[in-house]
Amino acid sequence: MVKFKLSQTKIIILTAMFLVGTDNFVFFSNIFGVYKITAQNILFLISIAIVFCCVLVILFTLLSSRFTTKPILVLSLLTAASINYFTNTYHVIIDDQMIQNIFETNSTEALDLLSVKSFIYMILFGFVPAWFVCVTTISQLSFKKALLSKFTTVAICVFLIVISLVANNRFYASFLREHKPLRYYANPLYSFYSAGKYVGQRFISGTTEFQQIGLDAHIEHHSLPPKLAVVVVGEALRADHFALNGYSRATTPLLAKESIINLPHVASCGTSTAVSVPCMFSSLDRKHYSDSKARTTENVLDILKRAGVEILWRDNNSSSKGVASRVNYQNYRTNVNNTICNEAGECRDEGMLVGLQQFIDEHLGQDILIVLHQMGNHGPAYYKRYPQSFEQFLPVCTTNQLEQCSTEQINNAYDNDILYTDYFLAQTIGLLAHNSRKFQTSLIYMSDHGESLGENGLYLHGLPYMLAPETQTHIAALMWFGESVYNRKIVDHLQKTAHNHYSHDNLFHTLLGMFAVKTSVYDKNLDMLNQQ
Repeated sequence: MVKFKLSQTKIIILTAMFLVGTDNFVFFSNIFGVYKITAQNILFLISIAIVFCCVLVILFTLLSSRFTTKPILVLSLLTAASINYFTNTYHVIIDDQMIQNIFETNSTEALDLLSVKSFIYMILFGFVPAWFVCVTTISQLSFKKALLSKFTTVAICVFLIVISLVANNRFYASFLREHKPLRYYANPLYSFYSAGKYVGQRFISGTTEFQQIGLDAHIEHHSLPPKLAVVVVGEALRADHFALNGYSRATTPLLAKESIINLPHVASCGTSTAVSVPCMFSSLDRKHYSDSKARTTENVLDILKRAGVEILWRDNNSSSKGVASRVNYQNYRTNVNNTICNEAGECRDEGMLVGLQQFIDEHLGQDILIVLHQMGNHGPAYYKRYPQSFEQFLPVCTTNQLEQCSTEQINNAYDNDILYTDYFLAQTIGLLAHNSRKFQTSLIYMSDHGESLGENGLYLHGLPYMLAPETQTHIAALMWFGESVYNRKIVDHLQKTAHNHYSHDNLFHTLLGMFAVKTSVYDKNLDMLNQQ
């Protein structure tokens, strides 16, 4: 077996140089996009690589010991290789919200992101250098010599960092103040920082007592007939591919035949399911939203349940992200409940409609809210999300390696997904219309976030909100109301206000208003149906 022998300092420096030199193509590409390679900038650009290397060396040195050096270096190499693949392929940023997405992603979603290319990345940039670290014998020093070596290494690195900053002060002044987002691509430093932030917020910040809100919630006068509402939480459907918003393709032919109130100007709370779904049902607006607050505070479903509304959540996506933890929740991601799944295990959204009529019949005379969480346009394997009969736009991208497909192929597969959502929503409206004599029926559709389809080299979603393009935050949304005197008044109001700018912030208050729930946490100014 091949063996190498190096000092602890040397293997740390080699690992740091390898990480900076091979796993940071996107980081340096973005830097070169701001600071061109010119004679004036060359020393500054070289100094960035030196500072980056030194920071990694300091970090590894401080964490290293006889028993921790190899595990830390191996973990760093494997993590960086994985991040390298995703940033190069999809241009995503691994921040704390993306780390939350990783932990909440199910195995099916994870498999959609794997490919031959991902394995090549992991072998070349992860497993090969990790193997080198594993087979290298690290020469051991006495405690005093090891401590002196650590001190010397850190001191030299600090000296090099200070010299670099002082010598290129005017460049670093703009780099640190004007171009802060560039640091998001520093691999694996920013992901380590984000992981620490995620762990701190999730597990270390202290246990917060669960907060009940809307304890005064009640319905003074129950309407006759009672109300039946369906909220469809869409997945990754951007507004500009929705035909109802003027898209050139007929992606919503069935909805176009319905009495839809389209909402063309709706913004998402986040750019990922893990943020947007709990946020849209939370009393917290986007500016004040945090995962820790949402997890430890009741949402609108809790309040509606307290007021006497029967709640059902059916999920064909990853999960409710904690929203439905205290209400009736049903998993439709597998064929255990979902009767419409293909041989590959892909369960269709329309399966969530099977048996709903029986649920409605069992609660006649009660106000009912049903939430259907779609698989929708979940990428990157858009071609998997619809039955073959909906493949109308051709040719389609039939791989999860979106960069291998043309823009036309990606858009075709994505638009076919919308055709299937159009069908699913039309079927849902049909179910509601069937019950319009026994209930005051209504539907709200809102996507959780948008999607990048290759514009400016960006794919999928999940960029930090401040960096995210409009394609990831401007979402498709609409409403439908069944025939009733009460609903006719709402429709007349919405037809006048549909072009207002709304966001996920409005859903909490709109649902309370829809069911006429009286509570101190209700804000009529955020209720899209409020006519006062």
